[in-house]
Amino acid sequence: MPDKKEIERRKQIRKELRDKAKIEFENSLHISREKFTQLFDYLDENLSEFGCDDSLKLTCEFLQKNKIENIEEIKNWLGEKGGYCDCEVLNNVEEMFEEDAIL
Repeated sequence: MPDKKEIERRKQIRKELRDKAKIEFENSLHISREKFTQLFDYLDENLSEFGCDDSLKLTCEFLQKNKIENIEEIKNWLGEKGGYCDCEVLNNVEEMFEEDAIL
């Protein structure tokens, strides 16, 4: 059983690793966090009305409406995070933006 000092040291290491992962995540974003939040809201509203067609159609629509130019980069980034279609963007990517997300 580790002593109190070792437990605190491990806790500090975990905190530093989480903080580093959060910084790396923020630096990997191709649009602002605010735009992603707007995208999630847009998808939530439109998926409930139209459903998912297993594509990123609604995501691309949102990006185009907002005059975002690096759409292919964003689609690739979303795919790396498990967002291969609009509903998976909500299911897999949105949770990464929560304050207590484990990245």
